[in-house]
Amino acid sequence: MAGSERSRGEDTRIRLLEAAVTAFAERGFHGTTTRDIAAAAGMSPAALYVHYSSKEQLLEEISRTGHELTLQLVRDAVATSTSPAEQLAAAVRSFAAHHARAHISARVVNYELAALSPEHGEEIRALRREISVEIRSLVERGVADGSFDCPGPRIAATALLSMGVDIARWYREDRSWSPEVLGEAYAALALRIVGARQPA
Repeated sequence: MAGSERSRGEDTRIRLLEAAVTAFAERGFHGTTTRDIAAAAGMSPAALYVHYSSKEQLLEEISRTGHELTLQLVRDAVATSTSPAEQLAAAVRSFAAHHARAHISARVVNYELAALSPEHGEEIRALRREISVEIRSLVERGVADGSFDCPGPRIAATALLSMGVDIARWYREDRSWSPEVLGEAYAALALRIVGARQPA
């Protein structure tokens, strides 16, 4: 029975998170009420407060989970090779495809940061710094071993991340480009941006 109750509780939390993602993406955080989220999840506003103390707590969980997933995607991609060019191509390919595939939640994760409390905002900024460090360190390693001809590794890393994040703003399923096609295209662009001496 306890396991069944935990399962139902987890299912309810997932429904609330999915409803919040959709509502925040459509109306923005400040334009969304807890009543909107509860109704979209098929439950009463009172039921929402059993699981979350506020809509800001929902946003924090959405943001934290999204950034942790992105950080892991980047680290997994880097672990696929010892070649900086191959690592960068894999990381950007994965990063771009993810922001297309999960564009609705990625819009919320990246564009509603100002709505977080100061404490939660710092938590998310710390995760964002870790993602930035992964990409910047990768570009710097490529410059150091001669794989890349890039006079500004920090600027290049920032540009690569910005390009990938921006996919979530404009991507829609009716585009002729699939997430996989975008991933390959962005990987090729990344190697050009850092001046890769040989293609990955």
